[in-house]
Order: sequence, then C-alpha cells, then structure tokens
Amino acid sequence: MHFAKWHGCGNDFVFVNAMDQDMGPVVAHCTEICDRHFGIGADGIIFVLPSEKADIRMRIFNADGSEAEMCGNGIRCFARWCRELGLVSADSFSVETGAGILYPEILPDGEVRVDMNIPHLNPVEVPVSDMGNGPVIGRPLAAEGLGRTYSVTCVSMGNPHCVIFVPDLGEVDLYHDGPILEKDGHFPRKTNVEFVQKLDEKTLRMRVWERGAAVTLACGTGACATLVAAVLNHLVEREADILLDGGRLHVEWDGTEKDHVFMTGPAVKVYEGEYPLEGE
Repeated sequence: MHFAKWHGCGNDFVFVNAMDQDMGPVVAHCTEICDRHFGIGADGIIFVLPSEKADIRMRIFNADGSEAEMCGNGIRCFARWCRELGLVSADSFSVETGAGILYPEILPDGEVRVDMNIPHLNPVEVPVSDMGNGPVIGRPLAAEGLGRTYSVTCVSMGNPHCVIFVPDLGEVDLYHDGPILEKDGHFPRKTNVEFVQKLDEKTLRMRVWERGAAVTLACGTGACATLVAAVLNHLVEREADILLDGGRLHVEWDGTEKDHVFMTGPAVKVYEGEYPLEGE
C-alpha cells in the first residue's frame, strides 16, 4: 500500500489514493496502521475517492477504526495532496465529505482556507439530547464521574462538538474529563470535547479530546466550533486565532446560523512510503 503522511498543526493522517483501488483492506487494518509503535502512526486514515457530486471525495477513519464525518485539519492536507497528485487542476475546488460538500482553497503561501459551511445549533442536528429546548449555549452539564459541573455549548460542524470555556486550561484534566464527556448519555453519537481559555479579544487557547482518537494536537472542526461558541457566548466578535497544542488556526464567522465558517491554516507533508498489507 502506497501512502503519504501529512499533518495539520500536528493532527496527523495517513493518506491513501483509492481512486482506483479497494479501500476495504486498509480500513480492516486501520488500528494497526495508526499505531504509533508498530504501525505508521496517525490520528486517522484519509482516503481520496472519486465523487459524483463534487470534484473529489474524502473519507476519514479515526485511529480506533470508526468513521468520522469530517476533519478540518485533514481536509486542508487533502486539498494539498490532491493538487500535488494532479487529481484537481485548480487551487480551489469542491470536496464531498460526510458533512456535505466543502470548498478548500490553496493560498499562495501554501496555507489552505476552507469554507466549512454553516454551523448547526439545533440539538437534533448536533446531536445532543435532554438539555432543554433550543440551542445548547452555556448550559450546565454534570456528567457522571466528573465530580464537577461544566457550562457547555454544543455545535455541529458536520460532526458533534461540546465546547467548554474555562478560566485556566491548566486546571483541566483532559485525559480524565474528555472521555467521560465524549461518551456521556446526552450525546447519542458521542462528541468531540474542546476546553477553551480566552487569552484576549482575538485569541483563544484550545485543547481537544477527539471522539475516536483521544487527545490530539489539533482539531480543525473543533477550532471552528470553538469560534462559533465564543461568538455565541460574547467572548469574541467574528474572528479569532485559535491556539492549539500543535499550532495556530484562524477562524471567521459572521455570527448567524446561515453564515459560513472559514478556517485557514497549514498543511504539511511529512513523507511518503509503502506499508505491507496482508495479501499484497
């Protein structure tokens, strides 16, 4: 199996060109391939596929083998690799994802700006249940086993996010609280969990527990959800830099559900190689 290893702010992926090959054997070995000691090592595997709805199609599987709807850091790397492979000829094109059709644009400096579509706040669309009527914005949640109550804001960027603003990230036990919230009964499809500290009017510091991948250095959709939640909670205005463990993303949103979210950040190829699969 030929692969390319890319990362966006340290959120790393194994890319496989499946335009004319079966992705089934790769998916079957997803957890082994993503293992950082005995495999290539990655937060997930992303497949490049043909599309009948857009210029190209992207599917992503988490390190635990579960399929995710979308990945913000992944789509930036996806855009760069598709362009490098010659599968698309323009710097801006359409990508079919599990969260709908999105539009990345490769900028002259190599960073990628992505139209991430609109955020969804309707609890049914997130999804989040039994948290009252209307959007979940700054509502208390005391998940079993936490030992504390958090104020949460729930946003879908095509995948579910639970955003929590705290005065000091240093006081959050991400490895303890993250998995509890991910699997809490209020989230029927589980959830990604973002803990966020406001640094100033234009800067937010975020750490993430990703559904199906545990702690990662960055989450692009999580950064978008964080900016949306920050605007809704009147912490910032329409844009901010989101500082992640692995780097910086810039996110913009005008403030209504009908307005699109735009994310800009790096996409870096690490190396290419061959991975032996059974039967090859």
